[in-house]
Amino acid sequence: MRNTVVAATAVIVLAGYAVAAQQAAPTAQPKAAKAKMSTQAKIRQAMSAAPADIWKGATIVDMDEKGQMKQLRAGTNGWTCMPSTGGAAGAAGSENPMCLDKAWMDWADAWMNKKDPQVKTTGIAYMLRGDKGSSNTDPFATGPTPTNEWIVSPPHTMVVFPNLSALDAFPTDPNNGGPWVMWKGTKYAHLMVPVAPMPKVRAAAA
Repeated sequence: MRNTVVAATAVIVLAGYAVAAQQAAPTAQPKAAKAKMSTQAKIRQAMSAAPADIWKGATIVDMDEKGQMKQLRAGTNGWTCMPSTGGAAGAAGSENPMCLDKAWMDWADAWMNKKDPQVKTTGIAYMLRGDKGSSNTDPFATGPTPTNEWIVSPPHTMVVFPNLSALDAFPTDPNNGGPWVMWKGTKYAHLMVPVAPMPKVRAAAA
């Protein structure tokens, strides 16, 4: 119980910090097609995902639709930031740059390769520009269906825990007004912490 309370408190502090720092992030080029973006534009967009004290020392990588990564800038602080990923999900022209710590990079590698995550420490990720959209229930959904609770998240941070039982204290409803668990009941479950109002769940066409 104590560990859960500590984790919840840390999440609340983190969310408040992210809100305050959001304006410090560099502005990415709006609606720029990734394929036509210069390397510097990609770096700026990647950095816009996190507070300045994260992106200043982060490694910047670009990931193609096959999951292959190319380093755009070397870093020193153990964080990795990347510009918007390619792919079909979400609204046209939307952006989803992100910055991940090492625990999240390991988690992401497991998710991309459909392996069991080996999370050894609590991990933090930033997506202060929101995302293109994803299922709240299916880790591998690529688009909305009538049953997969498709959502387009606002600016948020994410938390992954070594012990998934730490998530039991949180709801799964993205419209509850605070943090919620995404992909509950799967090995990829993690905590979503919005730092802006959450849009209502988008209803998929039948």
